[in-house]
Amino acid sequence: MSDNKQPGLSDAYALSGAEDARRLYADWADTYDAAFAEANAYRPPGVVARLFAQAGGTGPVLDAGAGTGLGGVALAAHGIGPVDAVDLSPEMLAVAERKRVYRALVEGDLLAGLPIADGAYAGVVSAGTFTLGHVGPSGFDELLRVAAPGALLVISVNARAFESEGFAAKMAALAPAIEDLATVEEPIYGPGATGAHAGDTARVLSFRKRPG
Repeated sequence: MSDNKQPGLSDAYALSGAEDARRLYADWADTYDAAFAEANAYRPPGVVARLFAQAGGTGPVLDAGAGTGLGGVALAAHGIGPVDAVDLSPEMLAVAERKRVYRALVEGDLLAGLPIADGAYAGVVSAGTFTLGHVGPSGFDELLRVAAPGALLVISVNARAFESEGFAAKMAALAPAIEDLATVEEPIYGPGATGAHAGDTARVLSFRKRPG
């Protein structure tokens, strides 16, 4: 990233690994909320929190790929807690910490394994992590590992990534381990968004880890 170039969505979609992601989000952390999320009316954190609340989700909750904490703010608005945050970027977590909505903040990589015990959470949410250039469908295995039996998971997946990166096949493979699967498609950005990705959508998956 050059000194004169502000990070943006095209950079995020072009990521090719954890080290690329760490560098990008270190640069982007301080401007992400205003220059990206607010400027584009970024919807997934609010949508995921609303669907989690409507499905009767309870804490403790893990916000996976929490970034700057927008999902934690949305969950708190629904009265849901406690919520812990996990993210690859310590710089993004530092911004999230200032929002004072998380019980704990954990630096971790979904694909390398999280420093979290099996079955630790009654709920797991994720908004914006399963997208182009980011975490693929294998990340679902780690989310299910840290979810308790019967836990509710609500996860947004970029619709283009869902089609191209094997998420449909992954959900079929997970069928014996999950139940109550529901899917809705939602706009990622509000009506004021501009640019090549303004019309992008997300598949928001809601399901429970089977008991036993």
